[in-house]
Amino acid sequence: MTDRPEDPPAADDPPAADGLGALADRLARFAAARRWQPFHTPKNLAAALSVEAGELLEIFQWLTPEQAAAVMDDPESAHRVRDEVADVLAYLVQFCTVLGVDPLAALADKIDRNELRFPVPEPPADS
Repeated sequence: MTDRPEDPPAADDPPAADGLGALADRLARFAAARRWQPFHTPKNLAAALSVEAGELLEIFQWLTPEQAAAVMDDPESAHRVRDEVADVLAYLVQFCTVLGVDPLAALADKIDRNELRFPVPEPPADS
């Protein structure tokens, strides 16, 4: 996200008992309080998601595979990765909320289709 306000959770924020749903509600309240809903169209959210995914990729752009595997060992790099992952997830959650997509159900359905499309290969026959 372009603006990264550091608002602490409100005292009345529900605990993240249901994880993604609680975060989606918190994001919706955050945007509503700032009157950002008119800008949270599917197109705008998809574009923002793409930009944030690009910012995550940028961290790894010129790293060797070994450097990329160790990126979380450096506190500054790890912080950048966590921030960009959070931005990507925030926009994905908001995108799903606007379109009424349950991302966990969508993922489960996609895995089911991929299991059919890409079956586990048979073990090689003993020669």
